Amino acid sequence: MCGLAGFLDPTPLSNDASGERIRAMTASLHRRGPDAEGHWLNDGIALGHRRLAIIELSEAGAQPMISQDGRFVIAFNGEIYNHLELRSIIEKSAAEPKWRGHSDTETLLACIAHWGIDETLQRAHGMFAIAVWDTQRKNLILARDRMGEKPLYWGFAGRALVFASELKALRKHPDFPRQVCREALAQYMRFGYIPSPRSIHPNIYKLEPGSILEVDSLSFSRPDRPLRPGEHLGPLRIRQYWSLNHTIESGLQAPILNEDDAAFELSETLENAIVQQMISDVPLGAFLSGGIDSSLIVALMQKRASQPIKTFTIGFDDSRFNEAPYAAAVARHLGTEHTEILVTDAEAREVIPSLPEFYDEPFGDSSQIPTHLVCRAARTRVTVALSGDGGDELFGGYNRYFWHRKVWRRFDWIPFPLRQALGRALSFPSVDAWNHSAELMGKAGVISISRPGDKVHKLASRFMHVRTIDDLYKSLVSEWEQPKALIPHFAGEPPSMLSDPLPGGMHPLARMMAQDIRSYLPDDILCKVDRAAMGVSLETRVPFLDPRVVALSARIPMRMKIQGNIGKLPLRNILYKHVPRELIERPKAGFGIPVGTWLRGPLRSWAEDLLTPAALANDELLNPAPIRKAWAEHLSGNRDWTPRLWMILMLQSWRQHEA
Repeated sequence: MCGLAGFLDPTPLSNDASGERIRAMTASLHRRGPDAEGHWLNDGIALGHRRLAIIELSEAGAQPMISQDGRFVIAFNGEIYNHLELRSIIEKSAAEPKWRGHSDTETLLACIAHWGIDETLQRAHGMFAIAVWDTQRKNLILARDRMGEKPLYWGFAGRALVFASELKALRKHPDFPRQVCREALAQYMRFGYIPSPRSIHPNIYKLEPGSILEVDSLSFSRPDRPLRPGEHLGPLRIRQYWSLNHTIESGLQAPILNEDDAAFELSETLENAIVQQMISDVPLGAFLSGGIDSSLIVALMQKRASQPIKTFTIGFDDSRFNEAPYAAAVARHLGTEHTEILVTDAEAREVIPSLPEFYDEPFGDSSQIPTHLVCRAARTRVTVALSGDGGDELFGGYNRYFWHRKVWRRFDWIPFPLRQALGRALSFPSVDAWNHSAELMGKAGVISISRPGDKVHKLASRFMHVRTIDDLYKSLVSEWEQPKALIPHFAGEPPSMLSDPLPGGMHPLARMMAQDIRSYLPDDILCKVDRAAMGVSLETRVPFLDPRVVALSARIPMRMKIQGNIGKLPLRNILYKHVPRELIERPKAGFGIPVGTWLRGPLRSWAEDLLTPAALANDELLNPAPIRKAWAEHLSGNRDWTPRLWMILMLQSWRQHEA
């Protein structure tokens, strides 16, 4: 796990000027790579690298690294888990390489020299962001792993094409565009994160997962919008070497027909992925929440380990958010070397001022706080930690999937105009009126429902606006459903990756899961984990996102993933062979903290300072009225607007940090 940075500049610069720029960019990534720093410059191209040594701790793994024939120079962030297999294949080629060490970077370079970049990445199993300079063809190649585990930003600073693992490195370039991209801001207001390919800054983009950007000339034009895979502008072009749609289509053509076969194949495939990801030259452990996903990863790790696996969890004072006892019970059963860190509310709140520095752009998922805390706890004893991320998206674990089964299927047969009329009728009584009616009915012994107003109004909104399953998904993952109302002088929201077509013939829930895989997973979940872990120089690995596991999940029919109100059936079937069912079965809870309560209490003064009308209206970026209304309603206790307010607070904190 490392950090990379670089630029390709058609303007002639002295070596001293280029060196100063690349050193400043690279130095900003010191948390991603505290062990070493390296630079390489030549004729307009500069590559920088910060190293967190995981495989091959000697200088033989130093970067940027030059291939044996001198043609390719690479800066690489990540891990290639099957690099020993690839190395063995390369060793059988006609031109057998003379290895300098046993790093996966050196293997990757040899593969690129032998097969080219596309075939190499198709064969590689791993997480990565890669920058390669071809000294023979004078072209730059940027590439990102299939699922988006590792970040890679690229874009333009003046005439230079710049790229890096984090925005903070790009900001060190003197011509970096520091304005706010309003299209990205609108998407952030909806989702709480900025979907690829945009970033918070204009002309700075995220390379999409599974993609390659190639630049064939020092003479290039700057696009006026994000380039998508399959598009090009002069010598700039982006293509996919891996496609989620193709993986889904292949799965639909070769479904697994038997539940026992699905569990057996998944167990074998996942265990093989875990074995590869346990290879490390530094101490290794795992996160353990006591839920299905992390418990299964730890169980299979412990099965293949010769000594107790180091596991980590954090606990909180508030019992509503404390899963530490569940994790401890699983750890005792599996015999892991378990570390539990109890964190007070005050200690959790101490993380908040650091969040803009860690995340580099607005990020509105409040579980960033406990994620950082558990990463910090793990880093005291290990340098690598495996996680259970990806299980919900691949095998059906999120509550929104059950919302469809419980509610939407009962109403989607109603013609849309009638649903709109029903929605208007439900929304006519205010939230307070619904709550008051429910209170009266509870006292009369008719029915007991606690404060249903919010839920009724959300349901009414969906009746009025949702036509299709894709509309439903977008509604369920949206916080501010009308972002343009928050942004003055803004015409409308641009399309996101959620607008891209999906294969035909998919189950409605499979469509929702695919939307999560291509947007929420890389740009929220994996972003959150990467920044939290890299903030403390910890490498995280995600076995569920091994390409073989992803491909296998596409072959498992929905009826084998979700039945009734129970999801992730294949994972449960495997886990219960290692951990008793009673240690796992409980309602699903997010990795959360009582942010909403804090905003009415110890964080109120901090929040009020960020939410004053003057602060919100600064640079005419936001319309204060709807935000102030939500803030007042939240403080009154009549509404719970925690997620949407946290998004605004993280935006305002970021603006303050960057000012």
